Amino acid sequence: MTFSITELLNNRRGENFSLHEHHLNNQMVRVLKTIGYDRHYVKAQGQYLYDDQAQEYLDLLSGFGVFALGRNHPTVKSALREVVDADLPDLVQMDVSLLSGLLAEKLVHLTPEPLTRLFFCNSGAEAVEAAIKFARYTTGRSRILHCEHAFHGLTLGALSLNGEEIFRQGFGPLLPDCHAIPFNNLQALEQALQEKETAAFIVEPIQGKGVNLPDDNYLAEAARLCHRYGALFVADEIQTGLGRTGKLWAINHWHVEPDMLLMAKALSGGFIPVGAVAMTSTIMDKVFNRMDRAVVHGSTFSKNNMAMAAGLATLAVLEEEDLIDNAARQGSVLLEGLNQLVEKYEFFHEVRGKGLMLAMEFGKPKSIKLKTAWNLLETANKGLFSQMVTIPLFKRHHILSQVAGHGMNVVKFLPPLVINEKDTDWIISAMDEVLADCHHIPGAIWDLGKTLAGHAIKAKKSA
Repeated sequence: MTFSITELLNNRRGENFSLHEHHLNNQMVRVLKTIGYDRHYVKAQGQYLYDDQAQEYLDLLSGFGVFALGRNHPTVKSALREVVDADLPDLVQMDVSLLSGLLAEKLVHLTPEPLTRLFFCNSGAEAVEAAIKFARYTTGRSRILHCEHAFHGLTLGALSLNGEEIFRQGFGPLLPDCHAIPFNNLQALEQALQEKETAAFIVEPIQGKGVNLPDDNYLAEAARLCHRYGALFVADEIQTGLGRTGKLWAINHWHVEPDMLLMAKALSGGFIPVGAVAMTSTIMDKVFNRMDRAVVHGSTFSKNNMAMAAGLATLAVLEEEDLIDNAARQGSVLLEGLNQLVEKYEFFHEVRGKGLMLAMEFGKPKSIKLKTAWNLLETANKGLFSQMVTIPLFKRHHILSQVAGHGMNVVKFLPPLVINEKDTDWIISAMDEVLADCHHIPGAIWDLGKTLAGHAIKAKKSA
């Protein structure tokens, strides 16, 4: 019997949506069809996707940050083929593998100085779960602090640290003793730490939901406060890390040394899920403090050879292709070009971010006609205007992007770090045209707005 994935794909091509309707999340199918994102992608290369009509799309979503190297990078593919062809022993369990040791060695050299030990897992959420456990065991305390509007994952422990109610609703009770404080507020942090019951403060250096940046002194001072009151400072770099912000780690912008640094997403090279917790030797030695505790925390598929090879190849590509500097350069070009549009259009209030993690915030215009239209949309559903930007960006200009969070008028760009000048021109030109159309009432985009508002009102009634 011969099994062929290529033959299977060819024989069943075009059945994506019907299969998902019958066997997977049919509500996602409904969403994609409603907003016109129901494409049949057949190929991907670098920052581009291609559908069955040979249409090219610029991907500014990059799998929520997974495809920092772009899709199907040849170096990562070659590394994975080598692993498969080598017939290596894998997941022996009663063993320690060479590739995991090599990746740990490389990461230790790339993380802030106090971080000398690595724990590998399969995802960002697993890294967060490990950090919670390690912090509680190391400090003997139970409280975990996180920020309002934070996103740390959707497994139960990670969900307990999420700041958006839409993700948490109906899944409780969640982990006890997890408390939210305002982001970028040192007074609130110190007040929470003063009781000396906190095991760790887990924070995204730049918040993914909304792309909220800290003040220049916030993270360094937060780390100092944590240490003053006996808590661990944990940097969640799952989305911001590995070059996304124009530096290897976002905390490098502010010269911060955490007790733990969480990574995942881009470390996979876009192929094999992998996550990791970099930590001080104090934490590692406290958790795994005796031979009978060598297995108190782990994960069956962590440290598998394919994941480790993908991680090693990813780090090599970031360095050899100068992708972190490219992220800084192209991010500056986008920031400057989009800022010029802020001055041009009433709806466009701000562009912010670092490197290739950018947010465009929209708000109420000044002129009466535009303000009336804005108010009608906001009454139907808060944050609806941002979809009037992302949908025509996709349908007319073939740019895939996302809204930066639930109920906010913020559009987020998270492109692969390999984008070039052609791509930045494409993005700025498309945004210019879409925003110009938004300022014409009546018009095709406002017809879309009415349709979206109708769907939103209907959804509220059914709920």
